Amino acid sequence: MGWERKLFAFDARLAGGGNPVFAGVDEAGRGPLAGPVVAAAVIFRRKPLKLPGLNDSKQISAELRERLFYQIIPHSFVGIGVISEEIIDRVNIFQATRLAMKRAVLALPQTPGVLLIDGNLKLDLPLSQMPIIDGDAQSARIAAASVIAKVFRDRCMRDFDKIYPGYGFARHKGYATEYHLKMLQLKGATVIHRKSFRPVAEVL
Repeated sequence: MGWERKLFAFDARLAGGGNPVFAGVDEAGRGPLAGPVVAAAVIFRRKPLKLPGLNDSKQISAELRERLFYQIIPHSFVGIGVISEEIIDRVNIFQATRLAMKRAVLALPQTPGVLLIDGNLKLDLPLSQMPIIDGDAQSARIAAASVIAKVFRDRCMRDFDKIYPGYGFARHKGYATEYHLKMLQLKGATVIHRKSFRPVAEVL
């Protein structure tokens, strides 16, 4: 059995023979020193949907993520939520992640019956919610949301790389790599750096 079939089987067990409208919800970009945190919410419109190779977006290649992105979009309702580094600094990354997820759900063109949320988060929404630890490695819908969020955010960081050259944003996507930390020391922080994160605060 392919890994993606296990993910779909997990969702089928949750449904228990019923037909609830599940939305998978996940985020990308909680850990980086720069750029926004992005969340996605995904409702599958087509059943059964085949997504060969689907898994937690962190466990698959960039090429496969891009391919899955274009397979998910035509057969799903998708909502995106983006929270800037300015708001992250103002409210903290945990609350910013919850806000990004809430915005993603509200951006869906259809109201879901149940939210399947990666991690132990609950959102300020009057909807049934099921937080699932490591949900992006268990639920097909959460894994699909993780792919959408990751691809969307990676594209944002490639754009920022053109605006702020030299930091390597296109390569490390804002994470605290050795190269990124070195450039922070040499060039200082940019507008998109999260000033509340210690490595950035130390160079300000």
